[in-house]
Amino acid sequence: MKYAFAGALALGFLALPAWSQNGALPLDQQMVERRGVEAMIWGMPAVNADLMRQEMLSRTEAKQNDILFWSRPADWQNQTLTPNPDSIYFMSFWNVKDGPIVIEVPPADGGSIAGNIVDAWQMPLEDAGPEGADQGKGGKYLILPPGYQETVPEGYVVLPSATFTGFTLLRSNMTSHAEEDIAKAVAYGKRIAVYPLTQAENPPATKFVDASGAMFDATIRYDASFYANLDRVVQTEPWLERDRAMIDQLRAIGIQKGKPYAPDAATTKVLDQAAKQAHAWLSAEYDKGFPVMNEGIGWFPAARADFVKAVQSSYGDRDEYPVDARGVTYTLGFTGIKRIGTAQFYLMTSKDKDGAALDGAGTYRLTVPANAPVEHYWSVTAYDRETHALIHEMDRASIASITEGVETNADGSVDVYFGPDAPEGKESNWVPTDPKGKFELLFRLYGPQKPLFDKSWKLPDAERLQ
Repeated sequence: MKYAFAGALALGFLALPAWSQNGALPLDQQMVERRGVEAMIWGMPAVNADLMRQEMLSRTEAKQNDILFWSRPADWQNQTLTPNPDSIYFMSFWNVKDGPIVIEVPPADGGSIAGNIVDAWQMPLEDAGPEGADQGKGGKYLILPPGYQETVPEGYVVLPSATFTGFTLLRSNMTSHAEEDIAKAVAYGKRIAVYPLTQAENPPATKFVDASGAMFDATIRYDASFYANLDRVVQTEPWLERDRAMIDQLRAIGIQKGKPYAPDAATTKVLDQAAKQAHAWLSAEYDKGFPVMNEGIGWFPAARADFVKAVQSSYGDRDEYPVDARGVTYTLGFTGIKRIGTAQFYLMTSKDKDGAALDGAGTYRLTVPANAPVEHYWSVTAYDRETHALIHEMDRASIASITEGVETNADGSVDVYFGPDAPEGKESNWVPTDPKGKFELLFRLYGPQKPLFDKSWKLPDAERLQ
C-alpha cells in the first residue's frame, strides 16, 4: 500500500483531535486525508454511476429496472457528464439482487441502437446494437447476479455480473434533428424492453419515464458528500477480489461494510479537504492531456490506452491495474465500451492550436475536413471545463453532420465556430459558450471508419480568431 497503516485510527476516526497549534493536521487526520484522496480516485467510476442512479430515484418517477429516457436531444438541463446532444438516450439502472434481468434490444429495422451494458464499476459487460453482440439482429441480454448457479435458458446473450447493480445506456440514433426524425428515434427506442427472467414467458410492459425538460444533475461532487455515495456502493456490492486491499483504506475514513457511515464534523472537514486535493490532482492529470491521436495535433482519445487495454481484458493482467487513469476518465464521462472504435469513437481537447486553454470569452473556428470517416454521423460538442457537463443556459451545445442547415464549404469541409457571439453570417455553424468560463470540446464519430485509424484523415485543432 502507498501509506503505512495506523492501527489506532481504525478505532478512533470519529473522535479526531483538534488541529495542532502550528496549523498542521495531526497524524491521524493526515491519514484520513491521504486515504480520502486515494478513495476518491479509486471510487470514481462507482460513485459516478451511483450519482446518476440517485438522481433518477430522487428527481423522477423511474425506479430500478425501469427505463429513463430523454424524448428530446439533450439540452443543458441534462447535467450528466459529456452527454451526446445528437442522440436520444435510453437508460436502465438495473438491479439483479432479486434475480436475473433481461434487456431486450430490437433489431435494426427502421432504427439502430448504440448500446453499452456496464456493472456498478462501469466495467463493460457487453455492447448492443449493430456493432454489439446482436450485430443489429436484435437480442435478449441476460444479466446474472454474482455467483448465479442456476441453469440459463437458451436464446440469450448471457452476461454474468460481478455486482448486483449497473446500468444500460442505449442511444437511439437519429438521422437528423428534424421533428419527424426525432420522433422516429424515440419510437424506435421504446421498443426496448426490460423484465425479470422469471417473467420472460409473458413479459410485463416496460415502464418508460421521460426526463426531458427537467434538471438532472449527476455531476461529480468534490466534497465530503462523495464518500456517502461511496459508502452506499460498499454496502450494496460484494468486494471484488482486485479491490480487497481497499478494505482497511476505507475503514480509516469511516466506510465499513455492515456498519453505518456517520463521520463527525471534524472528519467531514478533513474529507472535504481530501476531496478538493483529489479534484486538483484529477484535474491536473486531465489538463496534461492523454496521448494524442496524431502527432502535432492536440486531440486525444477520451480514454487512455492503458485503461482501455485493461477494460478489454476485464483487468486480466494481474500486473496492471490503472486506477489513476480510470479515475480521470470517469470525471469526464460515463459508461464503458467493450468494443471501442466500432459503434463510436471519441476525441477530446481543452486547448486550441497554440496550446492555450479554450476560453469562453474567445471566438474559435474548427474546420472539420471533408469526407469525415463515419458511417452514421460526426458531431462536436462544447462542455463546461469545470464540470464536464453541458454549459448552463445555452440553447445549443453542438454541431453535427446531421444538424439542420449547417453550411458546407466548397471543398466539403465544415467550419464550426465557438464563442459568446456568432460571427456575422455564421449563425447556422455556431455553438455558444459562456464568456465567464473555460470550455472543452468532444468530437464524436459514429460508425468510425479506417481513415481515422490509419490517420489518412486528421481532425485539426481549433484556432482562436479573437
